[in-house]
Amino acid sequence: MSERDAPFSPAPDLRQSMQRRGGRPPKIERARDPRRALGRLLPFFAAQARPMLLVSAAVLASSLLGLAGPYLMGRAIDSSLAGGKLARLGRTALLMLGSYLLSNALLVLANRIMARVSQEALRSLRAELFARLQALPMAFFDAHSAGGLMSRLTNDIDAVNQALSQNVISLLTSAITMLGILAAMFALNPALALGSVLVVPLMYAFSGFIARFTRAGFRRLQGELGELNAIAEEAISGQRVIKAFKRDDAAIEAFRRKNEAVFEAAVQANSYAMLLMPLIEVLGNFFVIVLAGLGGWLALRGKASVGTIATFINYGQNFTSPLRQLANLYNSIQAALAGAERVFEVIDSPPEPDAPGDAGPGPSIRGDLSFSGVQFSYLPGLPVIRDFDLEVRAGQTIALVGPTGAGKTTLINLLTRFYELSGGRIEIDGRDIRQMRKEDLRRGLGLVLQDTFLFADSVLENIRYGRLGASDEDCFEAAALAEADHFIRQLPQGYGTMLSERAGNLSQGQRQLLSISRAILADPAILILDEATSSVDTRTELRIQKALLHLMEGRTSFVIAHRLSTIRDADLVVVIDGGRIVEKGSHQELLERRGFYHRLYVSQFKGQAI
Repeated sequence: MSERDAPFSPAPDLRQSMQRRGGRPPKIERARDPRRALGRLLPFFAAQARPMLLVSAAVLASSLLGLAGPYLMGRAIDSSLAGGKLARLGRTALLMLGSYLLSNALLVLANRIMARVSQEALRSLRAELFARLQALPMAFFDAHSAGGLMSRLTNDIDAVNQALSQNVISLLTSAITMLGILAAMFALNPALALGSVLVVPLMYAFSGFIARFTRAGFRRLQGELGELNAIAEEAISGQRVIKAFKRDDAAIEAFRRKNEAVFEAAVQANSYAMLLMPLIEVLGNFFVIVLAGLGGWLALRGKASVGTIATFINYGQNFTSPLRQLANLYNSIQAALAGAERVFEVIDSPPEPDAPGDAGPGPSIRGDLSFSGVQFSYLPGLPVIRDFDLEVRAGQTIALVGPTGAGKTTLINLLTRFYELSGGRIEIDGRDIRQMRKEDLRRGLGLVLQDTFLFADSVLENIRYGRLGASDEDCFEAAALAEADHFIRQLPQGYGTMLSERAGNLSQGQRQLLSISRAILADPAILILDEATSSVDTRTELRIQKALLHLMEGRTSFVIAHRLSTIRDADLVVVIDGGRIVEKGSHQELLERRGFYHRLYVSQFKGQAI
């Protein structure tokens, strides 16, 4: 397809967020299942199975070596109390030092491998999200703001990045350490271990209670950040309109209100998360008190040595240390899970339908079209196109005219399958377009829209976008046919001139000429011109019309124009009102009927001879 600049409608979620800017904080969205979000992330590590095994092995060895330290310390204390030799104490101390050094060295290695593994997983996640965005139907983009979707590609992916690159090793270490401590405690003294472990369920109960509110808070925070991005993106891209209507203060106020909502959500989410640290500190101290009290009682009865009690107290402190670490990491963990859920919401969205799986490449499009009983509604119960029937022969030029909102552009959106029919059929060369691969369908269509979109690339590459394999000479020829060559060569670097974002360094008319050049280069069988000359002056319009007449020779062409003077030479003028055909015929025939088309024409040329 030669043009991919379909207009975006204002996003409902953005409009709803704007309606909420009256000061009331938005309702906290209920947290979804964090286990499911985590489970969806795990397959992205599957391709890195070998490095993950190395990470797991290194973390396991590091954790076990870390657990050896307290055990050796207890042995040293018992040996000292029993009158052990200094040399034996020295060897024990060296073993402790060696175990700690090797434990940390293995941890450094695990972190180094994990850094690469996490970035590989994120690269795959980011690529899958972007690929799904490219496959989604236009209706999806009508329902989601561009800024909100950008937030999922940036803020949400970054939140996952923080958790994967920094926290996975800590989580593995914490889990292995806690399990290892429990195993070591029961191996050393089952009675003392059983008494002290009764505190653990209390820890998890309180932690789980706080975690439920924390997850909800961070999910709300990610949503508010997405809406803030949407407002910022809208204000930046609409700077000309904002300045023209002197709405700077209104834009600042809208951003301020949403920024305030982000602030409130962040304070609430982090406040819940901050509760974990003092709570775990209190429970950790309680754990040590239980160990000391129970251990002292067992020692007085000769059922535990002083070294064993010291080892248990050390293990007890090490057992609560992973919980403290989890509390420190909780902000990023919950933000990552909330971000992952939002990313997977997009990935799970159904792609736009294509032809059946067994549909192979179709023959080249000739250009015969048939609209049979076509019906379409953007919203249920509100039809936009009603029982539309039209037969078009290859090579004909069809003008679609009618008042604003009559359904002219909607028909083009249905022909290109930006939207799917609600009823009826559209056939090209006798083949239902729903049975054609969209790649084949859109390759045969050349589309020039009123709202031109150009990329931040050179002028030459923007023209070449119509046919990526085209030579420079082909691009020059297309520009010449579109009457664009003259102004392009006057640019600072000619065809090599780099365009700014949205081609802000060109006039609207110049952008339209480049868009027409792109369509000419695509050499489509069916040409669609939606107000293609609406943004150029009358003199340039006449030159473009001459080039377009040459381009339309032998091609089926649909021309949408409000300026009725541009469609005098059309083979067939189709007048649409309320989604139905109310008149059709040649320009002169319709004038002679003195009906709907005549009234439209007279209203534009009042006082001029017809």
